[in-house]
Amino acid sequence: MKKFLLTAAAVVSMQVTFAQTSAVTNAIMYQQKGTLDKAKEEIDKAVVHEKTANNAKAWYYKGVIYQDIAGHPVYGKLVDQAEASKQAYDAFSKVPALETKKKEFTDEANKRKETLVSNMYALALNAGVESYNNKNFAEAQKAYMQAITYKPEDTTAYIYAAYAAAGAEDYASAKQLYTQLVDKNLASASVYGQLLYIANNVEKNEKDALTILEKARAKYPNNRDFMLQELDLYLKSGREKESMDKLDAAIKADPTNANLYTVRGNILEKVNKPDEALASYKKAAEIDPNNFDAQYNLGVYYFNKGANLNNKANKMSLAEYQKSGKAVQAEAKKFFAQAMPYFEGALKVQPKDRTTVQSLLKVYTALDKTADAKRMDALLQTL
Repeated sequence: MKKFLLTAAAVVSMQVTFAQTSAVTNAIMYQQKGTLDKAKEEIDKAVVHEKTANNAKAWYYKGVIYQDIAGHPVYGKLVDQAEASKQAYDAFSKVPALETKKKEFTDEANKRKETLVSNMYALALNAGVESYNNKNFAEAQKAYMQAITYKPEDTTAYIYAAYAAAGAEDYASAKQLYTQLVDKNLASASVYGQLLYIANNVEKNEKDALTILEKARAKYPNNRDFMLQELDLYLKSGREKESMDKLDAAIKADPTNANLYTVRGNILEKVNKPDEALASYKKAAEIDPNNFDAQYNLGVYYFNKGANLNNKANKMSLAEYQKSGKAVQAEAKKFFAQAMPYFEGALKVQPKDRTTVQSLLKVYTALDKTADAKRMDALLQTL
């Protein structure tokens, strides 16, 4: 058989190809020995050379080497771990498209991508936290947005990114991020609260606030704060009757919901109907004795009655006081006595509520309950 000599150009081409294939082989050998710096040096050359730039094996091992470096106790300290993990992820992502026939590395590349995601998410999130704590809000937002790409179903990164945007006073971006959570049906009550803050305090857009509240109420129908804010917007726009009609319809549909009665009481107080408000609070307390708002507001109602009488007595002239002052103060004490069990009930429900403790301190003092007053004063020092 006749033999043919290769041309010089063909020999050079084979040598170059072999050299680059050898770079991949060397990278693998260094990786297996744990000499990751040399492995990185070899694989970096291989993935940019025209002969191996589209080699699935080269990109797969770039992913492996960079992943190893990111998680290594020594080499990991010499690199940006988040960036190394990202490069590993990107390298693995290239593999399936490069393996057009035999899928030798695709399955393992996909598996490694899955294990990388959680680590990359944590690294990006931590980078965001560090930047945020240093008040570098733009970098924090960038890191959080990167975290979102790794776990788009997780709400934490969205919320943190929105906080960072708000920190930079980029309320448009914050609103967009919160709205994404609403659209994905992943919004918590606090997310709706932040959207309402932007609508009410930044944009001063009552129409937008009402739209947000309607969505918030649909998802959290028993949330007292959302009820109040929605009804308050109705009141501000002069729609008092519509506000009360809406609330009465809700009560009719859910007559054992104590929160609805406390909200009704709040609204009636705002329109200066204290006696009707009292009836609503009493109904709420009757339905649910552990309803903090009902108990506390009942206490406030009777306390204010007593305080007003005391103020009246204090403003009397000497002659007036001698004539009726003591009777007025005695009447005031009756109201303080009525307020006391309600404040005590409220404190039982929320034992660390500072405002309730302060209210009880005033009541006990007014009723000459010295020991109880001292107990409240001591409790106040611990809160």
